[in-house]
Amino acid sequence: MQSLSEPSPSVASQLSLKGKVAVVTGGARGLGYEMMLALAESGASVACIDLLKESCIQAIEKIKSVCNVQVSAWDCDVTDDGAVAKIFDDIVQHHGKIDILVTAAGINKVCRAIDYTAKDFSTIFQVNVNGTFYCMQQAAKHMIRLGTGGSIITIASMSAHVVNRPHTHAPYNATKSAVLQLTKSVACEWSPYNIRVCAISPGYFDTDMNRALLAEQGEKGAALRKIWEQETPMGRLGTPHELKGVVVFLASDAASFVTGSEIIVDGGYTAW
Repeated sequence: MQSLSEPSPSVASQLSLKGKVAVVTGGARGLGYEMMLALAESGASVACIDLLKESCIQAIEKIKSVCNVQVSAWDCDVTDDGAVAKIFDDIVQHHGKIDILVTAAGINKVCRAIDYTAKDFSTIFQVNVNGTFYCMQQAAKHMIRLGTGGSIITIASMSAHVVNRPHTHAPYNATKSAVLQLTKSVACEWSPYNIRVCAISPGYFDTDMNRALLAEQGEKGAALRKIWEQETPMGRLGTPHELKGVVVFLASDAASFVTGSEIIVDGGYTAW
């Protein structure tokens, strides 16, 4: 316990990620990219893992142009545990270590539960749950082996708590509940190694992907956006940069006593 006579570290020093190495899955676009940018802006070197190789390279080059940090791009299918293990080995060899992991890779499909195929159901779980675990496992192995500890941040969803209206995607909701419980479980298991594990659960965000999906549906999409806004107490969708402070906090020493926790960033949607 810190005594009152000991100096208290400044907030600025605690939030700095200078000298840290962060890995972000699904970092090529959307919320994953925005969070990866935030980590780089706070001083961390960043490694982007994404299935979209060209987009991954473009994202990293963009960050390199605005942030004075080391960057790298890696294309990988997170559902392939062998490929994930190799990629993490390569990242450690390239950057020297891993201090932070953000698991933003994920997929969804809007479909009535009665119409889902077994293949679609399995694929969503493979990416959102298995892929998340494989990456968490490999990051933790290196953190334990090197004795560095670290921060692992999973991306769950408000859908882990509520059923989205009016669209249907039951398997996605189930995967996010699984991610949340997985987060809590390994947080307890890995605490002795000074590895903190927390989750961020976003609500509806105004990403390029959401805009494109809504635009494709024309009037139906415009009506759906209106429902999202009306169901959110703040009356709007989140903007991607509104996750930046949250991810930096959880990655940093400012959250040194925070593990097994979830931060819901949904404009109050789940508070109704």
